[in-house]
Amino acid sequence: MAAAKPTPTDSLSFCLAQLTAAAVEGPGGGKDSAANEAPLSRALLALRTRHVKAAGDIERFRARGGLRPLLALLRRTAAVAAGPAPPPAGPGPAPLPATSTGSADPAPSSGPAPSAPTSAPARLRRTLDLALSILANCCTEGACRTEVRRLGGILPLVSILQCVRTDSIQNRTARALGNLAMEAESCGDIHRAGAVPLLVEILTASQDSQCLQSVVRALRNLGDSPQHRLALAQQGAVRPLAELLATTSDPALTSALARALLELSRGCSRACAEQLSLGGGLGPLVSLATHPKRTVRDAAILTLANLCAQGLVRPALGNAGGVEVLLSELRRRRGPSGAGPVSQQALVRAVCLLCREAINRARLRDAGGLELLMSLLRDPRAEAFHPRVVAALVGFLYDTGALGRLQALGLVPLLAGQLSGEVGEEEEEGREAASCDFPEERTPGPTEAGSFRSLRSWLISEGYVVAPGDISPDWSPEHCSLPELPSVPVRSLQQQCLQDSLSFSTVSHSPPPTSAPNPATLALETPSTSQLETPSHSGDIPNPSPPPLRISGRAEELWGREGPALLLLSRFSQAPDPSGALVTGPALQGLLGYVTGAPGPPNPRALRILTRLTCNPACLEAFVRSYGAALIRAWLVLGVAPDDWRTSKPPRARTGDRKHRELGEMLLQNLTVQAESPFGVGALTHLLLSGTPEDRVACALTLPFICRKPALWRRLLLDQGGLRLLLTALSRPAPHPLFLFFAADSLSCLRCLISPSVDSTQPSVDSSPTSPCLYGQLLGPTPSLAPDLHFLLDSGLRLPAIRASAADASPFFRALLSGGFAEAHLSLVPLRGLSPGAAWPILHHVHGCRGCGAALQPIPPPGQPLLGSEAEAALEAAGRFLLPILEEELEEAVGSVHLRPCGPPEAVGEVFRLGGTRLAAKCAHWTLGPGRSPQARATALAGLVEAAGEEGGPLTEALLGAVMGKRGRL
Repeated sequence: MAAAKPTPTDSLSFCLAQLTAAAVEGPGGGKDSAANEAPLSRALLALRTRHVKAAGDIERFRARGGLRPLLALLRRTAAVAAGPAPPPAGPGPAPLPATSTGSADPAPSSGPAPSAPTSAPARLRRTLDLALSILANCCTEGACRTEVRRLGGILPLVSILQCVRTDSIQNRTARALGNLAMEAESCGDIHRAGAVPLLVEILTASQDSQCLQSVVRALRNLGDSPQHRLALAQQGAVRPLAELLATTSDPALTSALARALLELSRGCSRACAEQLSLGGGLGPLVSLATHPKRTVRDAAILTLANLCAQGLVRPALGNAGGVEVLLSELRRRRGPSGAGPVSQQALVRAVCLLCREAINRARLRDAGGLELLMSLLRDPRAEAFHPRVVAALVGFLYDTGALGRLQALGLVPLLAGQLSGEVGEEEEEGREAASCDFPEERTPGPTEAGSFRSLRSWLISEGYVVAPGDISPDWSPEHCSLPELPSVPVRSLQQQCLQDSLSFSTVSHSPPPTSAPNPATLALETPSTSQLETPSHSGDIPNPSPPPLRISGRAEELWGREGPALLLLSRFSQAPDPSGALVTGPALQGLLGYVTGAPGPPNPRALRILTRLTCNPACLEAFVRSYGAALIRAWLVLGVAPDDWRTSKPPRARTGDRKHRELGEMLLQNLTVQAESPFGVGALTHLLLSGTPEDRVACALTLPFICRKPALWRRLLLDQGGLRLLLTALSRPAPHPLFLFFAADSLSCLRCLISPSVDSTQPSVDSSPTSPCLYGQLLGPTPSLAPDLHFLLDSGLRLPAIRASAADASPFFRALLSGGFAEAHLSLVPLRGLSPGAAWPILHHVHGCRGCGAALQPIPPPGQPLLGSEAEAALEAAGRFLLPILEEELEEAVGSVHLRPCGPPEAVGEVFRLGGTRLAAKCAHWTLGPGRSPQARATALAGLVEAAGEEGGPLTEALLGAVMGKRGRL
C-alpha cells in the first residue's frame, strides 16, 4: 500500500512561514482574504495538533522563533476584534494597584472603554481559538513563559479577555493566563494589567463549565503570595467562587473551586473570610468534607481550617458544622494510620482558635474536643503545639464542667510540666483572630466616670500596653469580682485589677459585676513595678482570653509564655478543695521548679497559687501524703532541687536564693498554722494512728517541718510512736523517690527540736599518741625487758611477749597461758587466723599500752575499703580474745580516720558494715550531726540503709539514740 503523500502542514517551517506572514499582514489583510485565511488556519491547526503537543515540540517551536509571530498575530487579531478605536495606551484596562481597597464588584477601568461586540466574526474567532490554544500549550513550559513575558504577551491576552466575550476564547485566554501565572514575575504583571476584575466578571456571567474551570484555575494561580491573595479578595474574587461552589453540580468545577478556595484562603484575610461567608460557601465546604475524592475533601477541610484565623466567621463556621469536621479530621490524622505532626499543624491551630468563642467551645466539648486537646498535650511529638493548646484551654476557665473533665483527664500535671520545662514560643495571631464574642471598639467614645477607658488610657500612657486593642473592653473594673476577699482596700483592688488586666484580654463568661473603683483615684494611686511583683494573699481574678497580650516595657517582665498555664492552675487552685489536682508531687515540682528556675522575676500568680494552697485547710492532708512540705523545704529553704540531692556538693547558687528561702519559710509557716489548729491536730492524729502505712510514714516524716509546739510533736512522734515508725520504714522499700533525702532532713530537724544545744560545736579528733609505748621494751635487738614467751603467727612471724602480762590482759589469755592447756608449758604459742597487722594492736594492748597509737596502725587511710582490711581483722581478734577496751579503742581509731567532720559521706556505710553498737551510733551521730550539707546527710543515710539491709534493728536503735541526743565520744 502506497504511503500517504506528505502535506505542507507537516513541515514546521511551512507553519511558521504562514504564521509570520499573517502576523505582518494581519488576518484579512490581503487582497484575497479567503484564500489567505485557509493556509493560516491549516498552519495553526497543524501547530496545535502536531508541533506543540509534547515538551520537546514546544521547545523546538520556541527555539525556531515561533512565539514572536504568534503574539503579533494575537495583537493584530485582538485589535481587529476590538473595533476601530482601541485605547491609545494599549489594550486592556488601566492597572489596578494591589493594595487598593475593592469591593465585590469589579473595579472600573480608567480611560475610554473599547467597544465590546457580543461575538467576533467566525473567521477571527477561529483564528483566536487556535492561536490562544497554541499559546496556552506553549506556556506549560517554563522557558516559554519567560519568553512570552519578555515579548509583552500579557497585555494582548488581557485585551482579548476584555473585548471578546465568546466562551471558548475566554476559556483559552484564561488558560493561558493561568499558565503564565505559574511564574512569580508574570503573576505580578497579570495583576498590574488588570486581569483580575475581568476574570471575576467571567465568573458571574459565563455558564460554560470548561471556561469557568479555566478562570478558577487562573485565579488560583494568581494567589501566589499574601499580597496577591489580599488583592484578589479586595477585588471581589472570593465571593463568586463561593457562590459557584454553592450552586454547581459539576464535579470537575467543584474540584477546581475547592482547590482555588484553599489557595486563596491561605493566611486568610478579613476580606476573604467575609466574601466566602457572604457567598454561602461555609455550608458547601462542610459538605465537601465527606467528598469521595480525597483532593476535594482535603481542600475543603483545610479551607475551613484557614477560615478559623478570622474571628468574625468562626461562629458561622461552627453553626455550619465546621467544628465537628475539623475535630474529626484532626482525630483521623492523629490515628495509627495518620501522618506526622506537620500535617496536623493547620488543624491544631484551627481547633485552638475555635476555643475563643463560647458557642464553638460548647460544640467542641460535646464533640470530644477536650480529649483530643489533652492527647496533644500528652504527645511529646506535638511539643510545638503545646503553648497554643494551653492558651486555647484558657477559654474554658469559667466552664465548670469542662474544667472538671480536664482535671479528670490529667491537665494539672501536664500544665506543671509546661512550667518546669522550656516553654515554646506561641505564634502570635493577628488582631482579626480575636474572639468574636467581644468585637473591638471601632471609635473611642467620651470618657465616662467609672468606665474602663480611664484605666486603659493610663495603661497606654505608662507604657504597659501598646494600643487600646491590647486590652479587652470586657475586662474592666466593672467586671472584676473578688470572691475570696469580700472586703478589700481600694488600693489593693486597683493593683489586682491592673495585674490581671495586663495578663490576658477578653473573657467568655464574665463574673457578675461589682462596684467599680473611681478612675480618678486609679490615676492618682499608680502602682509601681515592685508592687506588681509582690505576692498577694488576695484571690486571683482569672481572665480567660486564650491569646496572650502583646505587651511591652515593664509589664513584659511580669508576664511570660507561662501565663496561660499559670492562669489555668490558678483557676484550679480556687476550688474549695484543690488538693486532688494541685497538691501532688508533679504539680508541686512544676510550680517550685518554675519559681526557682525562671530567668527573671517569676509570675506573681505562681506565688499566689502556692500561698493559696498552703493556706487552705482542705490541702493539709494532701501536703502530708504527697511529701509536699518536705519538698518545699528542700527546694526553697535548703536550695536543693530533687535532681541534686545525690551529690555532696553545696547547693547550687541561684539568683534570688534569699527570696526563695523566705518564700519557703512563709509557705511552711502557713502549713504550721493549719497543722496546729484544732482541725489540723485532728487530721494529723488521724493520719498517724489510723491512716494507711504509707500515710502514717509520711505524717511522721512531715511533722518536724510543720509542728513547732513541743507538746504536739512530742505526743505524736515520741509518745505515739511516730519517730520509731519513721525509722522502721527506712529498711523497707522507699514510698517516695526522695524519701531518704526527706527522712535525713526530717530526723535532723527533729534532733534539733529535742536537743537544740547538742553538738553546737564539733569536737576535734586528735590521733597522736597520748601515752608511752610499753610493748616497745620487748622489741629491738637489745630489749630492755627479756620476753619469756613468743606468739607464732600463721605467716611464721614470732612476736615477743611476757606471759604474766598477757595472762592478766583477758580471760582468754589467762586460760590459754596459765590454765590446763598445753600452751601453758610452751614458750612458743601459736595464734591461728591472725595477720601481723591485726596482731600488732593486740600485743600492744595485752602489755598495757593505752593510747600509744598502735590501734591506728591497721586502719586504712580514707578512701580505701574497710571490709577485708587489717582493721576488720583487728576488731574481730579483739572480740575473739575478749579485749573490750581494745575493741573500743579500735572503733575510736576507725571513727577518727573515716568519720572526720569533712570526710566523704560514702564512708559512713563502710564503717557501719564493720558492725558493733558503738560504730553504728557513731555513724548515726555523724549523719544527723550539725555541719553536714543536706546532700551529704542524705547520701550517708542511704549508705547506712544499704549497709543495714533487711536487718534494720541496729540502725533503728542507732538513729533513735542520735535523734534523742544519746551519743558516745567521737
